[in-house]
Amino acid sequence: MGIAGLIGACSGEKAQFRGVDITGIGAAQANDAQNAPNFARDLGLTDHNGQVRPIRDFAGKVVIVFFGYTQCPDVCPTSLQELAQAKQLLGRDGERMQGIFVTVDPERDTPEVLKAYMANFDPGFLALRGTPEQLAQVARDFKIYYKKAEGKTPTSYTMDHSAGSYMYDPAGHLRIYHRYGSGAQALAADAKILLGKAG
Repeated sequence: MGIAGLIGACSGEKAQFRGVDITGIGAAQANDAQNAPNFARDLGLTDHNGQVRPIRDFAGKVVIVFFGYTQCPDVCPTSLQELAQAKQLLGRDGERMQGIFVTVDPERDTPEVLKAYMANFDPGFLALRGTPEQLAQVARDFKIYYKKAEGKTPTSYTMDHSAGSYMYDPAGHLRIYHRYGSGAQALAADAKILLGKAG
């Protein structure tokens, strides 16, 4: 069965997401809408406050995960700004949306740097980091790409990386993929659906 078949196999009326509906893709039982996909299963990295953060920590919230790095010139700040705007668009329900930023540059992105960076967008957002080995494992699980691009000096390198966002429902199931540039309105609209507030 192809991706279209897997997406269409959910019982009941299909939600009209603005992002790409990846509910249950690759799951063993395609007819079960709540089956977790066989990728992007969990995080298990440490946040900028020193606490290990699995997805289950955010039960009851829509979680949006984005990979990037603090010295990213445009893609990362744009995406995080859209995420902050989406939270504002949700009004009081914004408290039930959790932004997660996973650094692909743990060498330069220390907990202190990450905490300050998150404060530029929303103090409630969390940044996660891990060892190079942990990051490689999580990147494989999320099917994201990242690679160091050497600069003129050892510390002036940049990081090429995937730029989409993953959205989890309040039960911790991966549901939607948003491509870079989807916009705050699309993020907020899909978050509302997952929170049961659409309409």
